[in-house]
Amino acid sequence: MPGRKKAAALRYDKNKESAPRVTAKGQGEVANNIIKIAQLHNLPIQKDEDLIELLSKVELDKEVPEALYKAVAEVFSFIYKTTRERK
Repeated sequence: MPGRKKAAALRYDKNKESAPRVTAKGQGEVANNIIKIAQLHNLPIQKDEDLIELLSKVELDKEVPEALYKAVAEVFSFIYKTTRERK
């Protein structure tokens, strides 16, 4: 359904994983819940409609495909910058 909110959550532990993983994804009420949980835990949120379309095609708990590394790296760069600014 066009215009329906979508969200995804990523996890990356460089000591344990070779690439970020999609840990949650959904649309509508599921997307709202993903965002609420991130807000409750004070996690950074970045809005990127193009990237969410691509991430929504990745299976849960699977590594992000290499073709998305650049876009995901930009998200993590945003997160690191935001986290540093909060401290």
